[in-house]
Amino acid sequence: MYARSGTAEIAYEESSHRDGAEVLLIHAGVTDRRSWHHVVDRLRGRHRCVAFDMRGYGDTRYEPEPGWSVVDDALAVMEAASLRRPIIVACSMGGQAAIDLALAHPDRAAALILIGSAIRGAPYPEPQDPYMFELNERMEAADAAGDVDEVNRLDAWMWLDGPAAEGRVAGAARELFLEMNGRALRAADPGEPAALPDAWPRLAELAMPTHLLVGDLDVEEIQVIDEQAAALIPGSRHHVLEGVAHLPHLEGDGASLDAIAACAHAVQIT
Repeated sequence: MYARSGTAEIAYEESSHRDGAEVLLIHAGVTDRRSWHHVVDRLRGRHRCVAFDMRGYGDTRYEPEPGWSVVDDALAVMEAASLRRPIIVACSMGGQAAIDLALAHPDRAAALILIGSAIRGAPYPEPQDPYMFELNERMEAADAAGDVDEVNRLDAWMWLDGPAAEGRVAGAARELFLEMNGRALRAADPGEPAALPDAWPRLAELAMPTHLLVGDLDVEEIQVIDEQAAALIPGSRHHVLEGVAHLPHLEGDGASLDAIAACAHAVQIT
Protein backbone atom coordinates (compact mmCIF):
# COMPACT_ATOMS: atom_id res chain seq x y z
CA MET A 1 0.00 0.00 0.00
CA TYR A 2 1.09 3.57 -0.62
CA ALA A 3 0.31 6.96 0.92
CA ARG A 4 0.80 10.12 -1.14
CA SER A 5 2.99 12.81 0.46
CA GLY A 6 4.16 15.61 -1.80
CA THR A 7 5.68 13.94 -4.86
CA ALA A 8 6.36 10.72 -2.95
CA GLU A 9 4.41 7.50 -2.60
CA ILE A 10 5.23 6.23 0.87
CA ALA A 11 5.13 2.44 1.07
CA TYR A 12 3.46 1.03 4.16
CA GLU A 13 1.93 -2.18 5.44
CA GLU A 14 -0.34 -3.05 8.32
CA SER A 15 -1.01 -6.12 10.39
CA SER A 16 -4.28 -7.92 9.75
CA HIS A 17 -5.47 -7.43 13.33
CA ARG A 18 -7.87 -4.47 13.26
CA ASP A 19 -8.76 -4.26 16.94
CA GLY A 20 -6.81 -2.96 19.89
CA ALA A 21 -4.55 0.04 20.25
CA GLU A 22 -2.95 1.44 17.10
CA VAL A 23 0.84 1.33 16.67
CA LEU A 24 2.92 3.27 14.14
CA LEU A 25 6.45 1.91 13.59
CA ILE A 26 9.24 4.20 12.29
CA HIS A 27 12.48 2.46 11.31
CA ALA A 28 16.14 3.35 11.87
CA GLY A 29 18.36 5.00 9.26
CA VAL A 30 20.07 1.70 8.43
CA THR A 31 16.97 -0.45 7.95
CA ASP A 32 13.45 -0.25 6.52
CA ARG A 33 9.97 -1.32 7.60
CA ARG A 34 10.91 -5.01 7.40
CA SER A 35 13.09 -4.58 10.50
CA TRP A 36 9.92 -4.57 12.65
CA HIS A 37 8.66 -8.07 11.79
CA HIS A 38 9.44 -9.53 15.24
CA VAL A 39 7.72 -6.61 16.97
CA VAL A 40 4.64 -6.90 14.74
CA ASP A 41 4.44 -10.62 15.48
CA ARG A 42 4.67 -9.93 19.22
CA LEU A 43 2.03 -7.16 19.19
CA ARG A 44 -0.31 -8.61 16.59
CA GLY A 45 -2.76 -10.18 19.03
CA ARG A 46 -3.49 -6.94 20.89
CA HIS A 47 -2.50 -4.12 18.55
CA ARG A 48 -2.99 -2.98 14.99
CA CYS A 49 0.49 -2.20 13.62
CA VAL A 50 1.41 0.02 10.66
CA ALA A 51 5.02 0.30 9.43
CA PHE A 52 6.29 2.46 6.58
CA ASP A 53 9.46 3.09 4.57
CA MET A 54 10.96 6.55 4.78
CA ARG A 55 12.18 8.26 1.60
CA GLY A 56 15.36 6.58 0.42
CA TYR A 57 14.40 3.24 1.97
CA GLY A 58 12.54 0.08 1.03
CA ASP A 59 9.74 0.37 -1.49
CA THR A 60 8.91 4.07 -1.14
CA ARG A 61 8.87 5.84 -4.51
CA TYR A 62 9.87 9.47 -4.87
CA GLU A 63 11.45 12.17 -6.99
CA PRO A 64 13.97 14.60 -5.47
CA GLU A 65 11.90 17.22 -3.65
CA PRO A 66 13.26 20.08 -1.53
CA GLY A 67 11.56 20.77 1.76
CA TRP A 68 10.08 17.32 2.32
CA SER A 69 9.57 16.20 5.91
CA VAL A 70 9.45 12.76 7.50
CA VAL A 71 6.88 14.20 9.89
CA ASP A 72 4.60 15.06 6.96
CA ASP A 73 5.26 11.63 5.46
CA ALA A 74 4.34 9.92 8.73
CA LEU A 75 1.15 11.96 8.97
CA ALA A 76 0.27 11.00 5.39
CA VAL A 77 0.64 7.32 6.32
CA MET A 78 -1.48 7.83 9.41
CA GLU A 79 -4.22 9.41 7.32
CA ALA A 80 -4.07 6.69 4.65
CA ALA A 81 -4.17 3.93 7.27
CA SER A 82 -6.82 5.70 9.39
CA LEU A 83 -4.58 5.93 12.45
CA ARG A 84 -6.03 8.57 14.76
CA ARG A 85 -3.64 8.59 17.73
CA PRO A 86 -1.24 5.67 17.68
CA ILE A 87 1.46 4.53 20.03
CA ILE A 88 4.64 5.36 18.12
CA VAL A 89 7.43 2.77 18.31
CA ALA A 90 10.60 4.05 16.69
CA CYS A 91 14.34 3.44 16.52
CA SER A 92 17.35 5.73 16.05
CA MET A 93 16.64 8.25 13.27
CA GLY A 94 13.04 7.04 13.41
CA GLY A 95 12.98 7.99 17.09
CA GLN A 96 14.09 11.48 16.18
CA ALA A 97 11.20 11.68 13.70
CA ALA A 98 8.77 10.39 16.33
CA ILE A 99 9.83 13.09 18.79
CA ASP A 100 9.56 15.77 16.09
CA LEU A 101 6.06 14.54 15.23
CA ALA A 102 4.96 14.43 18.88
CA LEU A 103 6.17 17.98 19.49
CA ALA A 104 4.54 19.35 16.34
CA HIS A 105 1.29 17.38 16.73
CA PRO A 106 0.95 16.25 20.36
CA ASP A 107 -2.66 15.23 19.80
CA ARG A 108 -1.58 12.57 17.28
CA ALA A 109 0.69 10.48 19.56
CA ALA A 110 -0.71 8.38 22.40
CA ALA A 111 2.75 7.34 23.61
CA LEU A 112 6.37 7.10 22.49
CA ILE A 113 8.48 3.95 22.71
CA LEU A 114 11.95 4.97 21.55
CA ILE A 115 14.77 2.49 20.94
CA GLY A 116 18.30 3.90 20.79
CA SER A 117 16.74 7.18 19.75
CA ALA A 118 18.48 10.06 18.06
CA ILE A 119 17.27 13.49 19.21
CA ARG A 120 17.48 16.62 17.10
CA GLY A 121 19.79 19.19 18.69
CA ALA A 122 21.06 16.90 21.44
CA PRO A 123 24.51 17.68 22.93
CA TYR A 124 26.21 14.48 21.82
CA PRO A 125 29.48 13.86 23.67
CA GLU A 126 32.73 13.13 21.91
CA PRO A 127 33.18 9.34 21.76
CA GLN A 128 35.72 7.91 24.19
CA ASP A 129 35.36 4.27 23.13
CA PRO A 130 38.51 3.15 21.25
CA TYR A 131 36.43 0.78 19.13
CA MET A 132 34.47 3.79 17.87
CA PHE A 133 37.62 5.61 16.79
CA GLU A 134 38.70 2.62 14.71
CA LEU A 135 35.27 2.13 13.19
CA ASN A 136 34.84 5.80 12.34
CA GLU A 137 38.22 5.88 10.60
CA ARG A 138 37.37 2.79 8.57
CA MET A 139 33.97 4.21 7.63
CA GLU A 140 35.44 7.50 6.48
CA ALA A 141 38.00 5.67 4.33
CA ALA A 142 35.39 3.36 2.79
CA ASP A 143 33.05 6.26 2.08
CA ALA A 144 35.85 8.30 0.48
CA ALA A 145 36.73 5.30 -1.71
CA GLY A 146 33.10 4.82 -2.76
CA ASP A 147 33.16 1.24 -1.45
CA VAL A 148 29.46 0.75 -0.67
CA ASP A 149 29.85 -2.91 0.27
CA GLU A 150 32.52 -2.04 2.84
CA VAL A 151 30.38 0.78 4.27
CA ASN A 152 27.52 -1.70 4.58
CA ARG A 153 29.75 -4.23 6.37
CA LEU A 154 30.98 -1.59 8.80
CA ASP A 155 27.44 -0.31 9.40
CA ALA A 156 26.41 -3.85 10.35
CA TRP A 157 29.35 -4.03 12.74
CA MET A 158 28.53 -0.72 14.43
CA TRP A 159 24.74 -0.79 14.55
CA LEU A 160 23.77 -4.45 14.55
CA ASP A 161 26.66 -6.01 16.48
CA GLY A 162 27.76 -3.01 18.54
CA PRO A 163 31.22 -1.42 18.18
CA ALA A 164 33.03 -3.89 20.44
CA ALA A 165 32.48 -7.14 18.52
CA GLU A 166 32.00 -7.62 14.78
CA GLY A 167 29.91 -10.66 13.88
CA ARG A 168 28.05 -10.91 17.19
CA VAL A 169 24.74 -11.19 15.29
CA ALA A 170 24.60 -13.75 12.48
CA GLY A 171 22.05 -15.56 10.36
CA ALA A 172 18.81 -14.13 9.01
CA ALA A 173 19.02 -10.88 11.00
CA ARG A 174 22.41 -10.03 9.52
CA GLU A 175 21.35 -10.97 6.00
CA LEU A 176 18.27 -8.76 6.28
CA PHE A 177 20.30 -5.85 7.68
CA LEU A 178 22.79 -6.03 4.80
CA GLU A 179 19.97 -6.15 2.26
CA MET A 180 18.02 -3.25 3.78
CA ASN A 181 21.01 -1.00 4.39
CA GLY A 182 22.66 -1.91 1.09
CA ARG A 183 19.51 -0.86 -0.72
CA ALA A 184 19.40 2.43 1.20
CA LEU A 185 23.08 3.16 0.53
CA ARG A 186 22.42 2.88 -3.21
CA ALA A 187 19.13 4.80 -3.21
CA ALA A 188 18.67 8.11 -5.02
CA ASP A 189 18.91 11.31 -3.01
CA PRO A 190 15.36 12.38 -2.00
CA GLY A 191 16.35 16.05 -1.90
CA GLU A 192 17.11 18.48 0.92
CA PRO A 193 14.63 17.95 3.78
CA ALA A 194 12.88 20.77 5.58
CA ALA A 195 14.74 22.36 8.47
CA LEU A 196 13.03 21.42 11.71
CA PRO A 197 13.56 23.06 15.12
CA ASP A 198 15.77 21.38 17.69
CA ALA A 199 13.82 19.01 19.91
CA TRP A 200 16.31 18.81 22.78
CA PRO A 201 15.32 22.15 24.41
CA ARG A 202 11.64 21.16 24.16
CA LEU A 203 11.71 17.64 25.62
CA ALA A 204 9.84 18.83 28.71
CA GLU A 205 6.84 19.52 26.44
CA LEU A 206 6.33 15.81 25.77
CA ALA A 207 3.29 15.04 27.90
CA MET A 208 2.49 11.57 26.55
CA PRO A 209 3.89 8.39 28.18
CA THR A 210 7.45 7.98 26.92
CA HIS A 211 9.81 5.03 27.23
CA LEU A 212 13.47 5.19 26.19
CA LEU A 213 15.02 1.76 25.60
CA VAL A 214 18.72 1.41 24.84
CA GLY A 215 20.99 -1.60 24.47
CA ASP A 216 24.03 -1.79 26.72
CA LEU A 217 26.14 -2.64 23.63
CA ASP A 218 24.90 0.39 21.67
CA VAL A 219 27.27 3.23 20.79
CA GLU A 220 28.35 5.30 23.75
CA GLU A 221 26.83 8.65 22.74
CA ILE A 222 23.38 7.12 22.19
CA GLN A 223 23.44 5.58 25.65
CA VAL A 224 24.49 8.88 27.24
CA ILE A 225 21.95 11.05 25.41
CA ASP A 226 19.00 8.71 25.94
CA GLU A 227 19.69 8.52 29.68
CA GLN A 228 19.87 12.32 29.87
CA ALA A 229 16.69 12.66 27.82
CA ALA A 230 14.80 10.44 30.25
CA ALA A 231 15.59 12.96 32.99
CA LEU A 232 14.18 15.81 30.87
CA ILE A 233 10.92 14.21 29.69
CA PRO A 234 8.28 14.35 32.44
CA GLY A 235 7.34 10.91 33.75
CA SER A 236 9.43 9.07 31.17
CA ARG A 237 11.07 5.72 31.83
CA HIS A 238 14.55 4.60 30.87
CA HIS A 239 15.15 0.90 30.16
CA VAL A 240 18.59 -0.67 29.65
CA LEU A 241 18.42 -3.75 27.43
CA GLU A 242 21.16 -6.22 28.28
CA GLY A 243 23.32 -7.95 25.68
CA VAL A 244 22.01 -6.08 22.62
CA ALA A 245 23.09 -3.10 20.56
CA HIS A 246 21.24 -0.51 18.45
CA LEU A 247 18.67 -2.79 16.79
CA PRO A 248 17.45 -5.31 19.40
CA HIS A 249 14.12 -5.74 17.62
CA LEU A 250 15.89 -6.81 14.42
CA GLU A 251 18.01 -9.26 16.41
CA GLY A 252 14.77 -10.78 17.67
CA ASP A 253 16.07 -10.69 21.25
CA GLY A 254 13.33 -12.14 23.39
CA ALA A 255 13.86 -9.94 26.47
CA SER A 256 13.92 -6.81 24.31
CA LEU A 257 10.72 -7.81 22.52
CA ASP A 258 9.11 -8.48 25.90
CA ALA A 259 10.12 -4.99 27.06
CA ILE A 260 8.73 -3.32 23.92
CA ALA A 261 5.46 -5.26 24.23
CA ALA A 262 5.15 -4.46 27.95
CA CYS A 263 5.56 -0.73 27.23
CA ALA A 264 2.90 -0.89 24.50
CA HIS A 265 0.46 -2.94 26.60
CA ALA A 266 0.79 -0.50 29.50
CA VAL A 267 -0.46 2.49 27.50
CA GLN A 268 -4.00 3.51 28.41
CA ILE A 269 -5.69 4.98 25.33
CA THR A 270 -8.25 7.67 26.16
